Amino acid sequence: MKAWEVLGESSAPDGTDIQLRRRDAEFLIVANGKPLMSSLLHGSEEALATIGCRRARTQEQPRVLIGGLGMGFTLRAALDVLPADAVVTVAELLPAVVEWNRASLGALAGHPLRDPRVRVQIADVGFTLRSRPGGFDVVLLDTDNGPAAFTAMDNAGLYDNGGVTAAFAALRPGGTLAVWSAWDDRKFEQRLRFHGFRVEVERVRARLRKGGPRHTIFIGHKSPSGA
Repeated sequence: MKAWEVLGESSAPDGTDIQLRRRDAEFLIVANGKPLMSSLLHGSEEALATIGCRRARTQEQPRVLIGGLGMGFTLRAALDVLPADAVVTVAELLPAVVEWNRASLGALAGHPLRDPRVRVQIADVGFTLRSRPGGFDVVLLDTDNGPAAFTAMDNAGLYDNGGVTAAFAALRPGGTLAVWSAWDDRKFEQRLRFHGFRVEVERVRARLRKGGPRHTIFIGHKSPSGA
């Protein structure tokens, strides 16, 4: 079997080693040697955006926050359904991931960072949530493997009580929070409800109609009254 070629390497703030690898037509991002995402398995990342943006696609000037750029597939799917006057903020912790998406990974999702609706912040998405209360109609979170943090334990703060509270506050009345997860998580689902969200759970294939492992999308709706 052909060996993986390392195209880039970086470190997360907690010291986790992050690599971009390529073998033939497949790209892989790994964390401490463990696969984090593959260019061949992105259907559920696209579903995160299409499900999360269902309401925003008919709104005027919707404001969307995406936590985690990955390989750009969630961003591309969001742009494909959002109107021309949308503003999409992408909060990505690692500058290297942004650079990879501008270079080696760009063509995979049709160079979404070139879209004039996109704003990139090199920042922890948790900071962005807390600094902009009432700032978004949609928040899409795809960091690590979901509520069970995989790469950096700091990301667990997005999904604990404080993180869910911050996400609720960052949404405008009627807004939507959508969270990608590799697994079901009943405690997280209950936590969303406890903090005021009306919750739906959808299970999608990593390759959508082509199969692959099942992933979970948690959808939390904030009441139009803001309560």
